Amino acid sequence: MPGGHSGDRLDDIRVAVLIPCYNEEISIGRVVRDFSELLPQADIFVYDNNSDDRTREIAAASGAIVRRETMQGKGHVVRRMFSDIEADYYILVDGDATYDASAAPDMLAQAATQGLDMVNGARVTDQAAAYRRGHVLGNRVLTGLVMSIFGHRMDDMLSGYRVFSRRFVKSFPISASGFEIETELTVHALELDMPISEITTRYFQRIDGSTSKLRTYHDGLRILKTIFSLIQREKPLPFYLFFCAVFAASGLLTGNAVIMEYLRTGLVPRLPSAVLATGLMLLSGMCLLCGIVLNAIKHARLEIKKLAYLSHAIRIVEQDPPAPGPGRQGMA
Repeated sequence: MPGGHSGDRLDDIRVAVLIPCYNEEISIGRVVRDFSELLPQADIFVYDNNSDDRTREIAAASGAIVRRETMQGKGHVVRRMFSDIEADYYILVDGDATYDASAAPDMLAQAATQGLDMVNGARVTDQAAAYRRGHVLGNRVLTGLVMSIFGHRMDDMLSGYRVFSRRFVKSFPISASGFEIETELTVHALELDMPISEITTRYFQRIDGSTSKLRTYHDGLRILKTIFSLIQREKPLPFYLFFCAVFAASGLLTGNAVIMEYLRTGLVPRLPSAVLATGLMLLSGMCLLCGIVLNAIKHARLEIKKLAYLSHAIRIVEQDPPAPGPGRQGMA
């Protein structure tokens, strides 16, 4: 693959572990230590997002490189991380110790040996307090909605545990400010047809004393709004064709009686209905025109994103060849 480095080993590639944090003093030390132990070659970055506890001090004492992002929201933090940090592969994980650090080496190895741009950690748990039924249902509904529109290639769109290649990170135009960042990450990979995979990882409940920053209904509505915006932006033709059809059908239903009366008598006694039907048909035509124009713009934007994506090389680690079997020893 152009730009790849054959013969590399996992120990030779640059790996950055990215941990966005907000008031995680209880758990951040464990997260940093776990990833440092499992990935000794990696640089551990903790970006603090205006914490008013001892998150920064504990992260630094545990061996992390600590930096700050003052604009509140996970999306702002991830944007800053992707902009600032140089690496071959990036591991994004939350600082609440709910994700299984022992899965990171396998996720990294899969990305590096197969040349994948994203490996998603799909959450599984037997702890009811870790992954509440409402969150499970909401995740399934939102994930199903996105997969049905952009292509079904993963089962847990809202996971905060992922491995990215450099070319993914440096070509990703982040616009999200909060927890809807996971939706944007997913759609970016699906729209560019990137090579991706997903593996299941254990999901734990929070450590006693640690509190979740997720606001179920508020953040769920924000994610739904983001999905709606992404559909309008990335699938403009079917989006506007839907409204075109709705307005056209409404116009025909409203104007049917007016047309039949005109054909029968040559008169238009229902002037308000005629005006309404005309307005609905005009709106239908405008929606069709908007869909065609925005679809052309979308294709131009997609080409620019693909060029940005292809401008970055990816380092692929050669897999060790399988050991020769008993019947193959000594063969040339």
